[in-house]
Amino acid sequence: MTQRPAGKKQIVLLLVSAALLAFQIALLQILATSQWHHFAYLVISIALLGFGVAGTILSLARDWILARETLLLPLLLCACSVTLAGSLGFIQALFGGFDSLLLFVNPDEALRLAAAALILMLPFSCGALAIGIIFTSGAERIGRHYCANMLGSGIGCVLGLTGLAGMPAALLPPLCGLLTLLSAVPLLPRSQRGVRAYALLSLTCVTGFMIAQPEIVLSQYKDLRKALDLPGAQIIVAKPSSFGLLQIVDAPVLRSATGLSLLWQQELPQSPAVFINGDMLGSVPSVIGGQNPLQATTAALPFALAVPGKTLVLNAGTGQAVALALGEGAGQVVAVEAHRLLYRTLAKLAQGEAAPVFTGDRVQWQGEASRTWLARDRARYDLIMLPDIGSFGGSAGLFALHEQTLLTKQSLTQAWQRLTPQGYLSVTTWIDYPARNPLRLLATLVELLEEAGVQPTEHIVALRSWGTLTFCIKKTPLGSDEINAARAFAQHWAFDAVLLPGMAARQQEPYNRLQDDTLLELLDATLQPDRRQALYRDYPFRIEPTTDDRPFFSQFLRWSRIDVLLQQYGQRTVPFIELGILVAGLAALILSMLAVILVLLPLTRLGVGAGSHLRTLFYFGGLGVGYMWIELAMIHRFEFYIGQPVYSASLVVAVMLIGSAIGSMLTEWFIKQKPRALTLLVFSVLVVYVLALGPILQATIHLSLWSRIALAISALFPAALIMGMPFPLGIRLLNRTGQDQIPWAWGINGCLSVVGAAFATLLAVEIGYSLLLLLAAGAYLLASMFGLKGERQGGA
Repeated sequence: MTQRPAGKKQIVLLLVSAALLAFQIALLQILATSQWHHFAYLVISIALLGFGVAGTILSLARDWILARETLLLPLLLCACSVTLAGSLGFIQALFGGFDSLLLFVNPDEALRLAAAALILMLPFSCGALAIGIIFTSGAERIGRHYCANMLGSGIGCVLGLTGLAGMPAALLPPLCGLLTLLSAVPLLPRSQRGVRAYALLSLTCVTGFMIAQPEIVLSQYKDLRKALDLPGAQIIVAKPSSFGLLQIVDAPVLRSATGLSLLWQQELPQSPAVFINGDMLGSVPSVIGGQNPLQATTAALPFALAVPGKTLVLNAGTGQAVALALGEGAGQVVAVEAHRLLYRTLAKLAQGEAAPVFTGDRVQWQGEASRTWLARDRARYDLIMLPDIGSFGGSAGLFALHEQTLLTKQSLTQAWQRLTPQGYLSVTTWIDYPARNPLRLLATLVELLEEAGVQPTEHIVALRSWGTLTFCIKKTPLGSDEINAARAFAQHWAFDAVLLPGMAARQQEPYNRLQDDTLLELLDATLQPDRRQALYRDYPFRIEPTTDDRPFFSQFLRWSRIDVLLQQYGQRTVPFIELGILVAGLAALILSMLAVILVLLPLTRLGVGAGSHLRTLFYFGGLGVGYMWIELAMIHRFEFYIGQPVYSASLVVAVMLIGSAIGSMLTEWFIKQKPRALTLLVFSVLVVYVLALGPILQATIHLSLWSRIALAISALFPAALIMGMPFPLGIRLLNRTGQDQIPWAWGINGCLSVVGAAFATLLAVEIGYSLLLLLAAGAYLLASMFGLKGERQGGA
């Protein structure tokens, strides 16, 4: 084969890989908007399932396909472009989409999910089959080909993120289809008019999908869907961003009354509501002082105790807490919010009394992740306000998979250290039933105080309304004046004092009666060390404090106690208590079954020797699983270090893909014969990362943003470089010892990557990211110990 065709194929690999990765990022945004979660593990698994199916097809029909390579490559790329461009429309037109909230109510939703996965798999299968043909026919140049594949994926990550920041997510799939169609141009044969006509028809279809881009159908339970049902509701702002689609809805009847006292007698001010990906973030502040209803909520408790000189508001969101602080006389307010477009948009929208929330001299807005700000900031504050936890009526466990690094024990410890000697830390949670959020929050605060060497009951005050519970802890013991101020505030607004130094247990419920005393009894047990440990052990839900390694504050399901939950609440009720983790488990199971049916079972027809078959399975399966788990663990590690979650995730993915691309290219020149040695080296590097990366990042988090980005790239690149070498070396080895196993190896790599991606988040929830990284290292170790043999046979 001449150099020119090989160069064309590398251009094809780069373009189609970029399109497929950008499409994955678009799917994340589309799912986050239409459902309640971005389902990253689902999108990645579907993509890898498509690659696995392509490997299976190539394995079963290798000779037939390679004999028709010139014809099939442009046809496959055209098919990929059309299915990419029309994927969203196909799903919504044929199946009406699926609603993840109904998976445990309507069995048909599971079938809709499987059908949607199969449709979304089609473009990945077509594109992956084209990639696999190039890999197989050009195995002697696998280093260069794999480099183009990984480099294109890295570029696609950047393109996808850039696209989300500037255009509607529904427009990205047609654009990805157009990019894929462009990759087919160099391969169009001059002598076959039928192929050119097919390409022209594909261009027509892609253009049509681009012009008639379908509107993303929201779940009927999304906040935005319900808000738009209000009389006179209209969207007054709609701006795409890398954080998600920002929308602001205005309606004459929209009011904000989060946990408002039942004694409030003034008219509630009308205020527009802010949504990110269809989920309500909060309301636009309309007033600061005077008639601000926030002054009649439990969130105003710290201001009843003392007027702060300097206040820190974390995850400031729409600025409601900032408005409360200014209205209560706070001297200076530092508002930390990573979504810069959000507060800049609200600054233009705010008028009258609310304008100083965003533009006043007493307010300083910081566009950084709150957790990163806590780690980097050295100022002291009289009051630190954390964002509200939960939602009215409970969230049905929908946030179980959300990483809430601001609510871990390490995070609250950092906030505690930023307080002045007379400072307060305040946080409000919605009361849920069965009790989970208040218990885990109190357990975290109590353990923080115990580790600080103080008596928790002397430092905590908590008030309860009909729906919210606010905890306030003070750096020094609460004095009699503060206790009396808390009592007076509670009596004025008919709140119940839940925790106060010297308060008898029966004084807890004079105004807002609960359906039983369970919550109060559990809160009392949480304050006592012996009873708290028994509660951790015996309570049906997981309520221990979360850590940076397992930052899933809203994940309460304990698998070992699910029989107790079923007995107490019933089979049809449990899914609506802890829906998020159960949906993730069901989706992972469905995808794993599809992987087995579509990839593994067909591959059993191959007549490959048992020994070599098993070694190929261990080697390429270990690479697939290990790479996915490393990527997920590294995204978590660098999320709060960089301070911009979306950009940090994109940085990690791009560096790993581009680093792996360069590593693959290096195998062409330097390393020829030792794939097992390289996997052992990856294992060793990962062990070093587990031990050393955390302390290094913690010690350097005070550096400037660009310095942290440079350090992140420097830390990621060596591992990515080495991780890009084992796959092409393994393919090259199979090209010498058993060419018929190359498609099989690629299929196995894709299949087990599906399983690894599907269960990665579930593993992180249960065992933490450090152990997940160790498991990834173990996958590479297995690949080294039981993988391919024959390194000494011949040259590359």
